[in-house]
Amino acid sequence: MDTVYEIIDCIAENQAIDAEQLDILLKNNDREACEYLYEKARTAAGSVYKNKIYIRGLIEFTNYCKNECYYCGIRKSSPGIQRYRLSKDEILCCVEKGYMLGFRTFVLQGGEDVFYDDKKICDIVYSIKERHSDCAVTLSIGEKSYASYRMYFDAGADRYLLRHETADEKHYKKLHPDALSYSNRMRCLYDLKEIGYQTGCGFMVGSPYQTTDTLFKDISFICEFKPHMAGIGPFIPHKGTPFAKENAGTMDMTLKLVAVLRLLRPHMLIPATTALATVNPEGRKKGILAGANVVMPNLSPQGVRDKYTLYDNKAYEESEAAEHIAFLAEELKSIGYEIEISRGDYII
Repeated sequence: MDTVYEIIDCIAENQAIDAEQLDILLKNNDREACEYLYEKARTAAGSVYKNKIYIRGLIEFTNYCKNECYYCGIRKSSPGIQRYRLSKDEILCCVEKGYMLGFRTFVLQGGEDVFYDDKKICDIVYSIKERHSDCAVTLSIGEKSYASYRMYFDAGADRYLLRHETADEKHYKKLHPDALSYSNRMRCLYDLKEIGYQTGCGFMVGSPYQTTDTLFKDISFICEFKPHMAGIGPFIPHKGTPFAKENAGTMDMTLKLVAVLRLLRPHMLIPATTALATVNPEGRKKGILAGANVVMPNLSPQGVRDKYTLYDNKAYEESEAAEHIAFLAEELKSIGYEIEISRGDYII
């Protein structure tokens, strides 16, 4: 059997992985071998993006949601949630603030809130692009019809993030109620790519009922679908969900998977997620050192940041906050990276 080092070299050289290789890598606890994996991932990222880290200004504009996903803290029936919606003017104010700070991509993220119909979303997107034509607008607002996605794109939306959460249909059913289907989630992703969005998918690491087999299906799907971005972060339970007492995913497992994805897809945009920073204060830096090349500081108004609680104890201060971008720049500089002030598009 090949050694862990030989497996890592093989993945890097061939940009392919099989189930046995993934199983060996995920079970490996040798620190030197892990560091070798991360070093290879950094080299792969650097071959495309050098030492540049793309920044996106995250605006969490609503925590209302019509869905009942079992893992999500803002699910419709989650108790004790202080609900909020940002007005168009409030969203545009966040954009103006972000633009002054150097952001050239804005991510509008929210629950599946029926209050924001297609007309409202298109108006917001169009208004942002009208004011800042040099910027990209990313939407992350869940499952919609092909027609809706087309309208947002025509209004100026450039990118769309929709985590697939798991590429195993049986696993998907254990994480979602019957009203949501694996087939529709996949339909949405293929629609987005067909329309012309820079499309992002992703999954949770360590979610309930997850196995190495389901993780291999996630990685295989990403290799087949070829998204422009893949966001992965550790599962973190929320007290208001059916999974409240489940164990959280680990930073180490997440970092290994970030690195594997980087080796498999060197050009892909991979964020160092807030969830990583939540499970470990060094999580963001460690994510970048494992091959991630995107960070998404929070531009939402201060008064609502602690209300967008997809999981418990979410990090939203220091380098997670957009107004502390100088702190983030210093943090990145300390590990040999620098912020790239641009739209930060996928490099073909």
